[in-house]
Amino acid sequence: MEAKNSVFVETFGETPAVKVLDFFLTFDSFDYSKSQVSEETGVSRITLDKIWKELVSQKTIVKTRTIGRADMYRLNNENPKVKVLQELSFKLASAFAEEEIGSIKKKLEA
Repeated sequence: MEAKNSVFVETFGETPAVKVLDFFLTFDSFDYSKSQVSEETGVSRITLDKIWKELVSQKTIVKTRTIGRADMYRLNNENPKVKVLQELSFKLASAFAEEEIGSIKKKLEA
């Protein structure tokens, strides 16, 4: 079974940057290596390296620790831009849920 895109990805497009942002917004409580993010998002390491530099320079993600040779990163929940993205992601999911509930109610009433 193929995984379905999140509402965030459906809204903003299936670009590598959006996929990576969506991953960190969805799993914001943990830290991840580049390899883990690449594997989970389906974004190649070469493309991820380009995106990564921008995410780090904007302080969207921050390095948390090093395990062996792997640097670990997590979403920077203190960044005001990240807070807005989190709110937006939540509002998009809520709007989608409301639409689905309305659609189900209409089907039940018919």
